[in-house]
Amino acid sequence: MTGSSEWLVLGMVGWLTDNAVSLAITLGVLVGLVLLKQVTGRWRRDRDLDAWVALSLSGVLALITASGLFGIVVLWGLDSALESAYTGIELRTQVTNIVLSFVILGGAYALSDFVGHLIKDLASDHETLSVHEREILHRLSQVTIYTFGALIVIGLFTDNIGGLLVGAGFLGIVVGMAARQTLGSVLAGFVIMFSKPFEVGDWIAVGDNEGIVTDITIVNTRIRSFDGEYVIIPNDEVNARAITNRTRRGRLRIEVAVGVDYESDLSHASEIAHTAVSELDCLLDGPAPHVVTAGFGDSAIQLTVRGWIDKPSARKRAQARTEMIGEIHTAFSEADIKIPYPQRELTGRAETGGFRVADGSQPTAADGDQPVDGDDETPNTTTEAIDR
Repeated sequence: MTGSSEWLVLGMVGWLTDNAVSLAITLGVLVGLVLLKQVTGRWRRDRDLDAWVALSLSGVLALITASGLFGIVVLWGLDSALESAYTGIELRTQVTNIVLSFVILGGAYALSDFVGHLIKDLASDHETLSVHEREILHRLSQVTIYTFGALIVIGLFTDNIGGLLVGAGFLGIVVGMAARQTLGSVLAGFVIMFSKPFEVGDWIAVGDNEGIVTDITIVNTRIRSFDGEYVIIPNDEVNARAITNRTRRGRLRIEVAVGVDYESDLSHASEIAHTAVSELDCLLDGPAPHVVTAGFGDSAIQLTVRGWIDKPSARKRAQARTEMIGEIHTAFSEADIKIPYPQRELTGRAETGGFRVADGSQPTAADGDQPVDGDDETPNTTTEAIDR
């Protein structure tokens, strides 16, 4: 074992000695390529380069890297092995197919760009499609065109296109089962985009979430709450819940509930409230504000004062409610209309039979009544304490 180890060490030392120059050149080329990439990347980050300049720089960097790596291959005498691999795959016979593939992919790119401009020009004349929907149509057309182009290119290099499609279909089934929730959100996203229950900028409420729609993607809907929070809701949840769109009609009704004393004149109180809110500039003249009697409360008769605002927003709603409450309170105070505090009235009632509890004595039956089930300890709900 000792002799073998010595021979191995001597062999490695001899190999390193014979190839010291090649190792030094290889290490220098690799270090130079890494430094060139780092310096170029930092230089690009520090400057706002034009798109074509950045693309040209990337091309030059790729050419230098490929040349350096090919030089290393030649330096170590691996060019013959590379040529054998090149001959084995019969690349010469595939040159036509490769060139044709580039032509097909380039044509697919040009066609998708043309279709995108066509969709943009046609949709600009119609207000039925929003900017986001036009973008979705463009992306769908791109995916369709690129898919057909890719199938044509694959058909150039293989004759078993049917088996490839079967494999792709099986893979699609597996992926669909694994990502059924995501696919459900995607399908729900298309339903939302084309049924348009809301659009970007609308004030909506979905379940417990309420705010302004900031974005509608294929997978989720994003809203900004009035607390400044961004809420992301999957489209399948949006599609499964009741959606309240507060801005669709361009106006919103504001309601303010107020109680008046039972001894007040309801007609006079309603007239006072109606006059108070009718003078507010924040409310629309049509539909005009009106007052309805909502019902009997514990301490007051409830009136509901209603008014409408246009171009509704959370700020305008809060401002309208504030002004309505302030004007109603001032008008009622000037008209001596009482808005009662919550109150409870306690009264006693006379004994009408049953059991009486006398001070210091046991319960006794009154008016000939007998104890229930023989329990002479049954408490009486009407006691002398109530009459006191």
